[in-house]
Amino acid sequence: MSGQTIKRGGKGVRRTAAQQGKAQKVRTARARTGSAVDTAMSWLPFSEAQLHRIFLAMILGLVAVAVWFAAAMAGVPAMAREQVRILAHEAGFELHNVNVRGTNNLNELKVYQIALADRNRAMPFVDVALVREKLLGLSWVEDARVSRQLPDTLVIDVVERKPVAALQKADRLVLIDATGHELEPVSAERARGKLVLKGPGAGRQIPGLSELLDAAPAMRPHLRSAEWVGNRRWNLTFKTGQVLALPEGKDKSAKALTTFAQLDGRNRLLGGKAVAFDMRAPDRIYFRVPGRTDPVEQPPVKVAEAAKPAAKSSDKPAAAKEAD
Repeated sequence: MSGQTIKRGGKGVRRTAAQQGKAQKVRTARARTGSAVDTAMSWLPFSEAQLHRIFLAMILGLVAVAVWFAAAMAGVPAMAREQVRILAHEAGFELHNVNVRGTNNLNELKVYQIALADRNRAMPFVDVALVREKLLGLSWVEDARVSRQLPDTLVIDVVERKPVAALQKADRLVLIDATGHELEPVSAERARGKLVLKGPGAGRQIPGLSELLDAAPAMRPHLRSAEWVGNRRWNLTFKTGQVLALPEGKDKSAKALTTFAQLDGRNRLLGGKAVAFDMRAPDRIYFRVPGRTDPVEQPPVKVAEAAKPAAKSSDKPAAAKEAD
């Protein structure tokens, strides 16, 4: 009887099937994982190259912190700073571009000079808070936001002040905003169309003047200039060249201007014969007409009820001399 050799340890059918099943599960899991990662990547607003740069920036940042900490512990922060600068330069993280947004009247050259003032332009060392503080020192800048856009760009968003009037000084005109903040000197041509303020301290009174004009908004389009007289009241000059003298006091001047607007709506005072209107007296209104030298005082009447008598007063004007 011939002997037969029986081999042990061979793979059985069940074991082979089990191994194949495990391999299939691994392949399926890998496929699902890859699909999930691809889906997640598609949701991100970055390209693969940008992600590589971000990861590189994170790694460099960690290395820079580690180098700085080690050098600081060794008592050589200057060496650490230089090492970080070298690493940033080699990785391309160095300030080369400045993106300025939101400017209209501001000279952008001044913004570039501030942003690029530091010769050390390694992005980790750009002091955005200091840059913002310097920008706020510019006359036109009301607010500013400074941010880094890696690897090499500084983004500066500027909120400009809005010019609302021109302040007349002894030798020049200066644009000012709604708070009286001076912006820059301008020519008469550039100031054309804007309200001109006159008188010592007029610029500081512009918030009060704006509130006064809100009492009679119909007068705003007709106004050419406003003079702050004696540091206590306003003389308003209209585009017709006529002058309205208002009383002192917030409430009294607002009431007088409102009454004048009503009188003008009924009797067309603006553009008429009178060149000046004086409403400083609480119960009277005076008119001044060229060529009349005999002052005729209008009969006492409350200003609020002066609409009808005002029509007659254009025939019998009264000259009112400024007391200021």
